[in-house]
Amino acid sequence: MYEKYVKLLKDHAIKVTSPRLEILKFLDEHHTHPNVEEIYSSLKKKHPSLSRTTVYNSLEILKKNRIVQSITISGSELRYDIQGGLHHHFLCNRCGAILDISIACPNMDRTVEGGHRVDEVQGYFKGICKNCQKKEKGWRTNG
Repeated sequence: MYEKYVKLLKDHAIKVTSPRLEILKFLDEHHTHPNVEEIYSSLKKKHPSLSRTTVYNSLEILKKNRIVQSITISGSELRYDIQGGLHHHFLCNRCGAILDISIACPNMDRTVEGGHRVDEVQGYFKGICKNCQKKEKGWRTNG
């Protein structure tokens, strides 16, 4: 169950710990771009001895090794995403959902051709998600 996370940590020469495995599993299973508190609260139910500090420290190590990324699409609050390649994000201004958007960056080729190594791309889109738009149309036709 945790084999792929153990391998991921070992491939990056990171000590394998239970909290790191649980955080990776949580992020891999929940593509909601949670903040630290959401991760901590969810894992604390199953692991009562877990501390916020451990979650913060684990996320920092995973971020430093480019296994997870932090995004600040919703203001100053850090949200976390397990690395799934370079991608952008969409924030719904209505429901607050943060969605992954797979769009190729039009400037990537020029950047790489210039001899640069790209480690991270942050592109944010903000608006109203399709689910909220559907709800909004439903309210208008029913009202």
